[in-house]
Formats: sequence, structure tokens, C-alpha cells
Amino acid sequence: MKDKTRIVIVDDHPIFRRGLKETIESDRGFVVAGEAGDGESALSRIKSLRPDVAIVDLHLPKVGGLELVRTVRSLPNAPAVIVLTMHNEESAFNAAMDAGAQGYVLKDNAVSDVLLGLKAVATGGVFISPSVAGYLVRRHQRAASLKEEKKGLASLTPTELRILRLVAENKTNKEIGRELFISHRTVETHRSHICEKLELAGSHALLQFAVEHRSQI
Repeated sequence: MKDKTRIVIVDDHPIFRRGLKETIESDRGFVVAGEAGDGESALSRIKSLRPDVAIVDLHLPKVGGLELVRTVRSLPNAPAVIVLTMHNEESAFNAAMDAGAQGYVLKDNAVSDVLLGLKAVATGGVFISPSVAGYLVRRHQRAASLKEEKKGLASLTPTELRILRLVAENKTNKEIGRELFISHRTVETHRSHICEKLELAGSHALLQFAVEHRSQI
């Protein structure tokens, strides 16, 4: 018998968590392994329970939702993350995707979308509530345009691309090294290679490029 997909729900409203749990467990393929009402306790729960998927609200006490998503996605054997939010603005969507979320579900559509989202991200896919799906299309279009403009992007290795995304978060070489388990000197070497491939003149130009195009890289 196939094991159930294990979920952790992170939201600061207990009544909402209860209703969401009932919706999720109406499908026999899912079980809610744990819950948390703030970002700090959520990280502890996720580390200890090691769920397959974390459902995270953007607005959380102690540690904000976006910071939590970034931290969770950097963990070894990281769970997939679905952001569940009231915000339907494109800027909020892009921020969640930049942080590493694989799903974006609006709370207004939670009952109809959350099970579809869980099934998608649990198998390595992406799910976006249909009412904001156009944002993903535009995001892909901008990324394609950037790759056409900066041919060198296609030649970046997976590690170089990861470092470029961390540079976009304004992280130092030491912070990037700790996250990727490499030395800060190795990070410096990778950054130099990225600059060469993208024809960027130095660290400041690299940071400016990464921040400006954060949603497309």
C-alpha cells in the first residue's frame, strides 16, 4: 500500500487550520502530520517531522512566510512548499516563487484548489490557482526574453544558477557557502565564472543584474 503524503500546515488562525486539515484528510492519500501557528515553531516542526509538503501562509508572526519558505527550501531533503494566501497581486506571487515555492493557492479558492495543488507538488509539479495563472505565463515569458538577451544564462551550471539566485537575495559569499556547503573562496570562483558568462564587470554589476532580474532567473 502506498504511503500517505505527509503535510505540515503553517497558518496563524487555528480555525482555518482545522478546516484545511479536514479538507486535506478527506483524500485518503494525504495526512496532516503537524501544524504550526508561527514561522519559528513551523521551522522546528518541519525539521523534526520531515513532511513531504509544507503549506505556508505569507503572513506569520516571529518569522515571516517568505523567509520561512526560503529557509525550508534550503534544508537537506527539503519538502515541497505551497504558499496559501489572500494576496492575488503579481508582486506577492513573484516573491513567493522567488523564495522557492512550487505552489501558490489563494485562500478564496482553498477548498477547490488545495488538493489539486498537493497532488501536483507532491509529484514534483507546480500548481497555481487558476485565477492568478496568468502571472506564471508572464513570468516564463520574461525569463525567455532575458535568456534571449543574455545568451550566457543558458550556459550557467546548476550551481552557478543557484549562486546567482542567492546573490539576488543579497547574501554574502560566506552565507552562500554555508548554504551550499562549499567554501567562500569557491563561491568567489563561481561568481567570477558567472560574470564572465554574462559579460558583467565585477561584483557590483553581478548584484545589480541578479536583483533586477530576480523573478526571471
